[in-house]
Amino acid sequence: MSYDDVEIEDMEWNEELLAYTYPCPCGDLFQITKEELKIGEEIARCPSCSLYITVIYNMEDFMRDSNPNNKNNNLQQPIAVS
Repeated sequence: MSYDDVEIEDMEWNEELLAYTYPCPCGDLFQITKEELKIGEEIARCPSCSLYITVIYNMEDFMRDSNPNNKNNNLQQPIAVS
């Protein structure tokens, strides 16, 4: 049984670890990478103790990030001129 269920929105992105993190009671951080989330992994483990949490997230949000057709979603699409 996991220590807790945590929403991905409550976790922090850590640039140094390249992972989402959440404070562990032992003083370290639970960690899970974007790649793990993309393949459906929902368990974030603490590297210093045996605790783990279940991450609550929408897998589709991470699948969109990996789709090459969606890389320029924030850019305006060219308009076809006839």
